[in-house]
Amino acid sequence: MIRYLRLVLAIPLFLFSVACTTGPTVTNGGDPDLDAQGRQALQQLFDTTPKAKDLQFQAKAVVVFPSIVKAGLIVGAQGGKGVMFGPDGKVLGYYRARALSYGMQAGAQTFSEAMFLMTDSAITSLSSGTGLSVGVGPSVVVVDAGMAKSMTTTTLQADVYAFIFGQQGLMAGLGVQGQRIIKYEE
Repeated sequence: MIRYLRLVLAIPLFLFSVACTTGPTVTNGGDPDLDAQGRQALQQLFDTTPKAKDLQFQAKAVVVFPSIVKAGLIVGAQGGKGVMFGPDGKVLGYYRARALSYGMQAGAQTFSEAMFLMTDSAITSLSSGTGLSVGVGPSVVVVDAGMAKSMTTTTLQADVYAFIFGQQGLMAGLGVQGQRIIKYEE
């Protein structure tokens, strides 16, 4: 019983420590591998959700996280690196997404995320020192397949539209989670 209790306590602590590590910062030359992965992930989104491509032309910028890893057992964590592209496709910066969750959950999965920033205030919030916390600040709408089909220029009112795609693995359960996105130190 004590071994089981230690295991249950050790797993959340391990996940929390992994989520809090900083890792290397982006050098002045950028990260060509992440740039390529971001462009490839964005193309995958456009292939599966053509309306997302229309949204790209109206967005001030797009932040793409090609691979976010999520794992948990009661306490969960997720994290991934991303790149911000301007309307012309130029790299504007690098970002890191992190989240902790708590609840009845178990499993692991990877997925991609693209966030279309529609306003200057959304870009300012994301680029500030504190970053962007989903649920605080600019309005963020997570777009599902049904909503994507009905999106028009007159229905676009939010500051940020987020698409989750390319899910692999299994994550089951219910949990409370908040995602935070911060800029890399260059």
